[in-house]
Amino acid sequence: MKIRILAIVSLCALVPSAALSQALTSLASVRVGYTTRKNTVKPQGELKAQIDALEAQIAEAARFGRTGDLRRLYAKGIALLAGRPWTDAADYSSSLVLRTTRVVIDSSKPHTVRLEQIHAPSLSLPNAVTAHMTLRKRPAPPTPGQPPVEPPVVKDLGTFDDVARDLRESPYFFDLDLQDVADGPYQLTVDVSNQNERIGGASLAVSLRKGLDDLTVRLETAAKAAPDALRAEILFPLDRMKNVNRGRLELRTFDPDKDLAAAEVVAASVKAGKDPFAGRTGDIKRHYLLEAAKEIMPYRTYIPSTYTEAKALPLIVALHGLGGTEDGFFDNYNQTLPALAERHGYILATALGYRVDGSYGWGLGPPPADPNVRRTQDFSEQDVMQVLQRVRQQYKVDDRRIYLMGHSMGAIGTWKIAPKFPEIWAALGLFAGTGVPATLDKVKHIPQFVVHGDADASVSVAGSRAMVAQLKALGVAHQYTEVPGGSHGGVVAPNLAAMVEFFNAHSKSTSPQSRQ
Repeated sequence: MKIRILAIVSLCALVPSAALSQALTSLASVRVGYTTRKNTVKPQGELKAQIDALEAQIAEAARFGRTGDLRRLYAKGIALLAGRPWTDAADYSSSLVLRTTRVVIDSSKPHTVRLEQIHAPSLSLPNAVTAHMTLRKRPAPPTPGQPPVEPPVVKDLGTFDDVARDLRESPYFFDLDLQDVADGPYQLTVDVSNQNERIGGASLAVSLRKGLDDLTVRLETAAKAAPDALRAEILFPLDRMKNVNRGRLELRTFDPDKDLAAAEVVAASVKAGKDPFAGRTGDIKRHYLLEAAKEIMPYRTYIPSTYTEAKALPLIVALHGLGGTEDGFFDNYNQTLPALAERHGYILATALGYRVDGSYGWGLGPPPADPNVRRTQDFSEQDVMQVLQRVRQQYKVDDRRIYLMGHSMGAIGTWKIAPKFPEIWAALGLFAGTGVPATLDKVKHIPQFVVHGDADASVSVAGSRAMVAQLKALGVAHQYTEVPGGSHGGVVAPNLAAMVEFFNAHSKSTSPQSRQ
């Protein structure tokens, strides 16, 4: 195990390949964003005709696997649905991306970034273009109902002439000096102009840290001396950095300052002969090696302050929605679930599910035809089950009271995983999901708490209605709440307390009546 984990992260975190690129927002998330906008706008007349024609092009691009064209078409659809014209300049701008060998950067050394295109734009360019690059503060999350605020410029990195018209064939390389910039999160931004008229732009989130390469070597050295149970805790930020730099994961799934600092704390504890997790309660981030994927995965637990090894506690395994991470049920939904876990004495565990769009497997259905999708979904399911296994090993868990719940993709995943492992779960909690009614026969002994908003523009309420109809037909104990006017995400936090009360009433030895 020792050699295997070290080999996985090794100096790949230090020496990147020249062909690497950064991960764009997952195509699944882009598609859901487009679908949600379309379901909200409900296009009619000429706009509907435009969208229908666009979706025929989307289907064609999907059939041939042209992901760059799919991103362009979804961007066009979102613009049209927002009432914005789709111009040649908008098309050109959607083609632009900034890429680099490393987005977590040791700023004490020179760094190179390149401007590329992911599809052929329609804009006619008779001459080379000009690019102006700046380093800005990382933008804050947008305030609902307010226009985005452009972050301030930290450093003007210069204007560059003779940028090629076709950046697919000839990417433009920017050599950057960032030594005078303080450590922290930033955004590289490039504006492209043709004869002094702006025609597009792109941005790239980066994180700067001086001495990063030296710190990497120190952590690798510390990991060699660590016991097996703690080695992944030290190596996680190096492994995550490698996968972010390779474009397998978005930078937002990694907090370099926090994760590197946590690894240093573990390394110091190991050096002092201590286990930094022994006896801890509250909010705890952990890591382990998912051997099948050869990747170190994060997971997060909440351990109630009343926990002792003298008494087994119930466990909730919570699955995040599309685009989310293991932090979703801790940091979002008004941070309601950890507080409920403390109040009611539950252990709470959340997994990444391998990727933000992992989908938690394919359940009892046939595996996806695409081997890459199949691999991702397989690892996604494995991650959830590995986290469950580890929490049961680390803490005294009441095996009669293990619960599985999720929101959106997480609810879909709950209805996939539960029928595949029906002997584990005491009850299920499902928010804004859908599933295959035929699979419910496998979990007809498991009580189910279902919530959906009837105005959900992302996952149709029809999905939950069909599942609940089958629950009724099978006589499954369940409680269904359909929220009038409820949105996709807005139905979760207000109903988490009721879900926990439902869980309180159900263990493997109980079978109370359904409630509507």
